[in-house]
Amino acid sequence: MITLALSKGRIFDETLPLLEAAGIRVLEDPERSRKLILPTSQPDLRVVIVRATDVPTYVQYGGADLGVTGLDTLIEHGAGWGGAAARSAGLYQPLDLQIAKCRVSVAVRDDFDYASAVRQGSRLRVATKYVSIARDFFAAKGVHVDMVKLYGSMELAPLTGLADAIVDLVSTGGTLKANRLVEVERIMDISSRLVVNQAALKLKQEPIRRLIDVFAAATAARAT
Repeated sequence: MITLALSKGRIFDETLPLLEAAGIRVLEDPERSRKLILPTSQPDLRVVIVRATDVPTYVQYGGADLGVTGLDTLIEHGAGWGGAAARSAGLYQPLDLQIAKCRVSVAVRDDFDYASAVRQGSRLRVATKYVSIARDFFAAKGVHVDMVKLYGSMELAPLTGLADAIVDLVSTGGTLKANRLVEVERIMDISSRLVVNQAALKLKQEPIRRLIDVFAAATAARAT
């Protein structure tokens, strides 16, 4: 049995066409079912539904053989994109699936002079759940920051005076605009990656390699 870890929402919805391109259907809708383990039309493949931030953990420790997760989540997990950090986390990252695209950006109130604050060396208070990404970004710029870790409703932080700026995922920018915030710096582009447990890849090499090939072919077909 091969176990694929997915999170509800955009990643799940955009992974389905990649599976369906290979004739694999998830047989239950996670939005309607209370089940957390979903069967597929391929008898030896099942899907487990976990929180987005938990996908790398399930894959790393063998709760799932492979999973789909955003680059932002991998960086915060300490796995990054490939390289020694990923290997030490027990994760093999063979593919950028080019789905669930967005960006990590800095945003502030529309009346906050961010450029002047940075130029004058002001100490900024930054609210985010992407602490590693934000800390590295501002450190590279030589900007002193105090980090405030939040897990949701990030846009409230500048509006209530909790923080000068936020670092968050941005897709269309509509939520920022609705809350009188503006995007002032783009930190990095984000898309979702396929991650594989390295031990599972050795023990179940043939079925996992076959599934990796399925994702690779579907991703390539979408790009053409």
